[in-house]
Amino acid sequence: MLPSATEIVFALGLADDLVGVSFECDHPPEARTKTVVSGTALPVDAPMTAGEIDEAVRARMRASEPIYTLDRERIQAARPEVILAQDLCEVCAVPSGAVEDALEVLGCRARVVSLDPTRLGDVIECVERVGVALGRADAARALADSLRARVDRVRARVADRPRPGVLALEWSDPPFDAGHWVPDMIEAGGGTAVLARAGVRSRELSWAEIGAFDASPLVVLFMPCGYGLDATVAEGRRLRERPELERADEVWAVAGDAFFSRPGPRVVDGVELVAQILHPAVAGAPSPTDAVRLR
Repeated sequence: MLPSATEIVFALGLADDLVGVSFECDHPPEARTKTVVSGTALPVDAPMTAGEIDEAVRARMRASEPIYTLDRERIQAARPEVILAQDLCEVCAVPSGAVEDALEVLGCRARVVSLDPTRLGDVIECVERVGVALGRADAARALADSLRARVDRVRARVADRPRPGVLALEWSDPPFDAGHWVPDMIEAGGGTAVLARAGVRSRELSWAEIGAFDASPLVVLFMPCGYGLDATVAEGRRLRERPELERADEVWAVAGDAFFSRPGPRVVDGVELVAQILHPAVAGAPSPTDAVRLR
C-alpha cells in the first residue's frame, strides 16, 4: 500500500509474490506491471499547482474524507496473505486502519504490517521487519547491514568537513520543512538541518520564519513530496525567486520521491546525494538525474 514497501519487497527478491501495489508504486519499473489496488481521491483530470494540491488535501481532511481509495474487488481477488501499510501520515498513503476496515468487510484474513519509521535508523530497520514478515529474515538482515555500512562510509568521508546549514523543503505553497528521517540524512551527509528536528513530523512554516532564520552558509534542498525531478525543477525555479531565500548560498532541486520522501532502501542513496551536494570534493559531484542546482 506504499511505494517504499514495494521497493523493499523487490529488494528482497520477492517480486513474484507481490500481488498488488498502490498507484504511486513506480520503482523499480517492474512495479508498474503489478495490479494497482489503491488510488487517489484527489482530482487528476488537470495539472494542479502546489497550492491547489494543498487545498484539495486540506478540504478532504476537514470533511473527514479519505485521500486514497481502495479497490476492494481487486484486493479480494488477489487474496493477499500479508499487506504492508502505514499509519505515519494519512496524506502519504492509505492508513493501516482503513485497510483493516476494508479487510473486515471483505472477510479477508490478511495480516496487516504497519511500517511507521521516524528516524533514519528506523527506516533501515523496516527492511528487517518486512523480511521477518515475509519469511526472508536473513536476506533482509544482510540488506539492512549493507545499508548501514554505506551510511557509515558517508559519515566517515565527511567527518572533518565544515557543516553548512541545510533547509530541506518538502512543499512550497505553503512551505513545509522535511522532518522525520530527513534531518538524520542531512546530518549523516555532512550538514546541519535548520528549522526541522529529527524524528518530528514535517511542519508548515511561514515565509517570515524562513526569512528570519540566520544560518551561514545556507543550502536549500527542495524535495516536494510526490514530485519527480523534472516537476521539482520547474517548481523550484519559481521558488528560488522568493526574497526569503535570496541569502541562500545554493538552492538545489533534488529527486525527493526517489531519495527522501519514501522510507525505503533508497534513502541511503539520499544520504550519499546530500554528501555529494554539500561536499563534492570528498564525495564526488551529484548526478544531474538526481539533483539540479538552481542557484
